[in-house]
Amino acid sequence: MQPNDNLWTYRQGVQDPTTTLDVTGFTVEATDGKIGSVDESNYEVGESYLVVDTGPWIFGKKVVLPAGTVTEIDPQAQKVFIARTKEEIKNAPEYDETTFKDPLYRDQLGGYYNRF
Repeated sequence: MQPNDNLWTYRQGVQDPTTTLDVTGFTVEATDGKIGSVDESNYEVGESYLVVDTGPWIFGKKVVLPAGTVTEIDPQAQKVFIARTKEEIKNAPEYDETTFKDPLYRDQLGGYYNRF
């Protein structure tokens, strides 16, 4: 696993740069178990992220995960693996559908996830 200087870009070898695999609906696994499923994904260079619906795990809350937190995508099992624990994801800055694309929110979220 290589460090990722740009948290908003997929790690080398995780996402094929010549194709875009739509992971919407895939199950999301933290390092310590399932956290939900992908509700939305964005593959723009330097701005890639996943919006994950955590379902009943944290009462229907959604979270934004920068692409750099993804360690593996398994298309056959339809799973996305994240290099963070459930607790780290649960404590991330609150998701707000009206502001989650705002640069200020992205800076706050990036600062949070870069601590780990």
